[in-house]
Amino acid sequence: MFKLNVFMAFLAAPFLALFLVCSDFVEESRLLQFPAAALEEGAVMLQQETEILRQSIGDLGMLARTQVDIFSEQYESLSALTEKSVSHRKLSNDIYEQKILEMLGPTVSAHISDNNEIKIFKLAELGYRGFIAKVKLFEPKSFRVVLAQDTLGKLETTSEAAKRTGAMLAINGGGFYTEIRNGQTYAQMIGNTVIDGKLVEPFNGYPGDLFFAGINKKGQVIGTVPKTEKDLTALKPYQGVSFIPVLLKDGKKVEIPEKWKTTKQPRTIIGKYANDDLIMIVIDGRQGDWSVGVTLEHLQDKLLELGVKEAYNLDGGGSSTMYFNGVVLNRPSDGKERPVVNNIIVLP
Repeated sequence: MFKLNVFMAFLAAPFLALFLVCSDFVEESRLLQFPAAALEEGAVMLQQETEILRQSIGDLGMLARTQVDIFSEQYESLSALTEKSVSHRKLSNDIYEQKILEMLGPTVSAHISDNNEIKIFKLAELGYRGFIAKVKLFEPKSFRVVLAQDTLGKLETTSEAAKRTGAMLAINGGGFYTEIRNGQTYAQMIGNTVIDGKLVEPFNGYPGDLFFAGINKKGQVIGTVPKTEKDLTALKPYQGVSFIPVLLKDGKKVEIPEKWKTTKQPRTIIGKYANDDLIMIVIDGRQGDWSVGVTLEHLQDKLLELGVKEAYNLDGGGSSTMYFNGVVLNRPSDGKERPVVNNIIVLP
């Protein structure tokens, strides 16, 4: 009987093991039900968050489009304002130009190119005559100071310098004196001369009252009475010469030294208008039947009457010469041109 029970138990053992395994599987399946539910809940939450994110991205897209539209409107408004400002500035410049031309009178000759615009006017007042050149520099490099014969110590007339360089316009430049060096006549420039941004000779502050006048690299007229080289370099000069005195600064008269005030002489002037147009004037003198010349005091009044804002008195007397388009316009007081140490030219 015992053997029979053992045999039955042995026979039932595999089925018992299978039952136990199945029981464990069912239990583990029950355990798997929770993660699956959690996963499903997570998936739902993820879907909801994705939808929220999609909605947020959509909102951001709409906001971005709105900002783009606003920016476009602002840009168009700004562009319109800029165009309007440019238009107003051009109109203002045109009005100012017209006023200058009205003060200067009829144009007797003119030249225009990509480099500059030159207009020539006659100056005829009681007791003196001369010529005015108004110059717009589109290319500052067309304005140059040239040494006589391109050599220190030499002399050359204004027309010779103009023809040699191919200039359209030329006037005599800074002051000078002559002396004998090694048995030869040497023309010494006074003050300081700058060509192509460099001092031609070492800085010279003697005698302390000479101005430097010319242009910077933007083509704007500059001028000062430099006490030191630093004073001069602060102007960032491109071309310029020296003489005496300053006539106008910021649209106001500058006090003229007593010895220069009341003598009537031929004059050469360089200056500028408020719009940075250059003005060059040559006035004849010492010719009673033609032109006796003008005092610097009277010239200051005339320059203000013409609307000039800055003006500098260049070398005058027999040196005063204006050349334009192949012809000397004025009548130099010596009866012919006087050779000078440097000239100011404007290329075509």
